[in-house]
Parts: sequence; structure tokens; C-alpha cells
Amino acid sequence: MSSPFRRRTFGSAVLFACVLLSCGRAEDTAPVTFCAYNLKNWLSQKPLGAAEDAPLITKPEKEKARVLAFLQQIQPDILGVCEIGTAADLTEFQARLKAAGIDLPHTEFNHGGDPTRSLALLSRFPIVARNSQSRLDYQMGAAILPMQRGILDATLEIAPHFQVRLVGVHLKSKRAIPEADEALMRRNEAHLLRRHLDAILTKSPQTNIVCYGDFNEHRNEPAISEIIGSRASDTYMTDILLRDAAGLVWTHFWDAADVYSRFDYFFVSRALRPHVDTRQSHIFTAADFDDASDHRPIVLTLKNVPAAHPQ
Repeated sequence: MSSPFRRRTFGSAVLFACVLLSCGRAEDTAPVTFCAYNLKNWLSQKPLGAAEDAPLITKPEKEKARVLAFLQQIQPDILGVCEIGTAADLTEFQARLKAAGIDLPHTEFNHGGDPTRSLALLSRFPIVARNSQSRLDYQMGAAILPMQRGILDATLEIAPHFQVRLVGVHLKSKRAIPEADEALMRRNEAHLLRRHLDAILTKSPQTNIVCYGDFNEHRNEPAISEIIGSRASDTYMTDILLRDAAGLVWTHFWDAADVYSRFDYFFVSRALRPHVDTRQSHIFTAADFDDASDHRPIVLTLKNVPAAHPQ
């Protein structure tokens, strides 16, 4: 018969080994923080109809400072933004981020038919593939219209054997325009996005995709349903429902109408869904959020990602 001392020793050894294995797994993985944010006109432009020598209108310095302050709290590893202006505006934004302690050296920039507002992605991880689409159009009646901001598409190498493909959009705003139905424009842009996602996932169903941005649409509208797709299909995209510190889901505030809406989303492919840490993913909460933008930043945290030193 074995002695109680030996049994206790053996049990302690097993427990110690389990602790070591657990610690090893923790060291082999690291969370990745991805923030998507509509910056509200981080750009320099002339007023419509202004003279050639008219001064540029820029985002107020106070608003820029609050954007940076919020991002300092979030500390993103990857940042996808809407409503940035030119490539020069992106360079300025990137420099300000670095000065604030957020070094995101790798960038992708894309625009569509809108010459003023663009999309950008900034990352501490290297970009290993680019497939952004700036020239997409659709037909409405007799008119051929461009997708206003195109589709940003960049693949990041988070670790040697773990890549994530970021697909960013900013669909047509709800602001009415005389030449076309803004809701129908948004539906057509959503269809172009769905076609882009289908092309990726039909060829490679195991692709890790995050589709993100300002969709300017409510969750129950056809445009969002088309982007999500059929649950029975390999191309299905899961809507990651986020909440703020109070449990609320709105991401945009229209002050003229006192309307709070959920316009900003993360959709992820089936392959990436197990890596989403829903407890840590959230809508950033700040009482003075509107001192920076009319949108709140949304944050997606990826878990069980192999640890690697970014280049």
C-alpha cells in the first residue's frame, strides 16, 4: 500500500505541472485590441464653392485632442477609421498617435467616389496583402453611381501562423440628396460588400475576417441582413453585439434630432468567431464622447492569438 505522503506528493506534482502548463498557454497567447472609429471629418478641405485661395477648413484642435485622449485609453493594436481626408491627413493622424504613445507604423488607405472622406487602417502588425477596392459602381435607373468610400481590404500577420483580414467600409449616410434615394444607395453598396465577402469566403472558407465600419443602417434593415448572409452558408458573418458600460448598444448620436442609433458594427467570419472575446469587446464609454465625434469608438478583442513580436 502506498503511503499517504507519497499520494500527497504525487498530487502536488500533478497540480504543479498543471499550473506550469496553464502558465505556458497564457504566455503563448496575447489579446489583440482592434478599434473602429468614425473620426468625424479628420480632414482639411475648402468650403463648397469657395475660391481657389480660400483657407482650408480643418477638424477643430479640441476635437482632435479628445479623439487622441480616447484612443490613449483604448490602446489599440489595430485601428480602422472612417472620415479621414487625404493621405496627408492620415500621415498627420499617425504622427499624432505616435506622439501620444500609440505607434501604428503599418497603414492602408482607400477612397471611393467621394473625393473628401476616405478610409484608413493603422496597425502595429505588418500588412501582408492588400486588396482594397476604390472603383466600384452600381446602377440605379439610368444612372451609374460609385460606391462612395469603396472597400478597404488588408490582411495582417498577427503571428507567423495567424492572419486576419480586415474589410472596412463607410456606407452612404442617411443624409438625403436630391439626385438619388439614399436608402437604396446604401442597399446597393451593401450588395457590393456582400459580393466582396462572398468572393473571399467561397474561395477560402477558413479565412479570418473582420468586416467593420460605419454602416449608417439599423440592425433590422435589408442592407445589414444581406451583409450578414445566410446562417446555413460558409459565407455567413456573425454580428458581434457590443454594449457600453451601462449596457446600451448605440454608437451614434444625431444631436439635431436627439436620436441615438447603432450604426457601427463588427461582423466576423465563422473561422474567426472562436477568437472573439465578447467579455472584453465593448463600446467605449465617455460622457464627453461628442467632444471628439458624433460616433463612439467600438472595440473588438481577439483572444487565443499566438503571441508574436510585431515587426
